[in-house]
Amino acid sequence: MKLSARNGLTGKVTDIVKGQVMAKVKVRLGDNQMITSLISVEAVDDLGLKVGDDVTAIIKATEVMLAR
Repeated sequence: MKLSARNGLTGKVTDIVKGQVMAKVKVRLGDNQMITSLISVEAVDDLGLKVGDDVTAIIKATEVMLAR
């Protein structure tokens, strides 16, 4: 699959918590940091995601805010 997005972070799924509609998927990145994605339960099932899977988190945002 080719995408125009260039903000891809590769990691491993460490946890999946499914609700009725949405799922919270935690991914450990190569630098041992975590990122959490909220996606539909249908998407988790369609992708066949499970703990231990290698994934790429693709970030698409119009803003990035920083606080100090």
